[in-house]
Amino acid sequence: MGHKEDLLEGAKRCLLEKGYGRTTARDIVAASGTNLASIGYHYGSKDALLQRAYLALTEEWGERAVVVADETGGELPADPYERFHAFWARLVGVAEESRPVWRLQTEVVTRLDDDEKLREAIKAPQGEARRVIAEGALGLDPGAEPERARVAGLLLQALAAGVMIQWMADPESAPSADDLTEGLKVLMGE
Repeated sequence: MGHKEDLLEGAKRCLLEKGYGRTTARDIVAASGTNLASIGYHYGSKDALLQRAYLALTEEWGERAVVVADETGGELPADPYERFHAFWARLVGVAEESRPVWRLQTEVVTRLDDDEKLREAIKAPQGEARRVIAEGALGLDPGAEPERARVAGLLLQALAAGVMIQWMADPESAPSADDLTEGLKVLMGE
């Protein structure tokens, strides 16, 4: 790995250990084994590096958390309730290992009103995450059904944030995949 990659990996470690607001350029340099000048040379600023590292962490988490086909033998269940259940089983199943990423996401959300560059940096990846969720969790093709994929991704993304916050606050009473699926059935009048 070169300095650019070392910096990114060091920044990701710092974000998970210290958080967004408490990570300094010196922390990143210490974690990466590089030097302060490398940050400016490769990323322009510490903030730009932290934004990139944050996006990389959330993308990596998404790849582990939302690809339901990995858990179901490569095929998504045909029944929509079974697909919904499989998505939540996967997401809740990685909740413990996801705690540092969700703690970081929660911190980042609290910074958005005061950090326009950060808010701008996460807009496009957030939209991409919705498409990935719709495709990976529900089997929707964003190219063929862009509006259905968009609204399904919006709903699952909104629910995921709420479920993970509940899980962080009290894992024992947080909803399970069974709870969420039964709740959906109630909402659908079944």
